[in-house]
Amino acid sequence: MSHEHVSNTKRIWMVFGILSVVTTVEVFLGIQKPESLHMTNILGMNLLNWIFIILTIFKAYYIVWAFMHMEGETTALRRAVVWTVIFLILYLVFILLTEGHYIFQVFRDATIKWNF
Repeated sequence: MSHEHVSNTKRIWMVFGILSVVTTVEVFLGIQKPESLHMTNILGMNLLNWIFIILTIFKAYYIVWAFMHMEGETTALRRAVVWTVIFLILYLVFILLTEGHYIFQVFRDATIKWNF
């Protein structure tokens, strides 16, 4: 049996390029903060924050896909790992937004202002 060495240089550069583009878009949007995205309210949060959340989930998924070699695994294992992580991230985002909104309402509507 002979095993040929396969170079992954092209794949590594492709992964680097995709992650770099997504990160560059995130940084650009974070610095520029376009008013059309920042002042638009969708589901209780501005569109810019939703874009950041979606891009972050995409990057996390792609990192798992590329660096943990999930593309070579069986469909059931890929789904078990990726869907679980995506569910947990979405659940964490939901909890943080719900609790953050509650705290915001408490401070906005309170008769006693807390001084931290």
